[in-house]
Amino acid sequence: MDRVRDPERARRLARVLFSDIAAYAGEQIRIGLEKDDLFDRLRDEIERARVWYFTHVDPDLAERERIFNWALVDVLVGSQKRVTSGIW
Repeated sequence: MDRVRDPERARRLARVLFSDIAAYAGEQIRIGLEKDDLFDRLRDEIERARVWYFTHVDPDLAERERIFNWALVDVLVGSQKRVTSGIW
């Protein structure tokens, strides 16, 4: 498989990875936001997604890390605004 070089494809890939995490860890996301330990709570899942993403996205894609981090926050955090949390 060729590495992803297109920023839009990289964005979709990152969002899919975090959507999968959200589907399987929904309750843990809610608890993590309420207790303000989301990134510690999902450390293993996020790290697996990070390894997979960076293995499949071309290192020459300048914004690949920013795309990954944006998707992480947008999908895992931003989509959970109904949860009571001190961060909003």
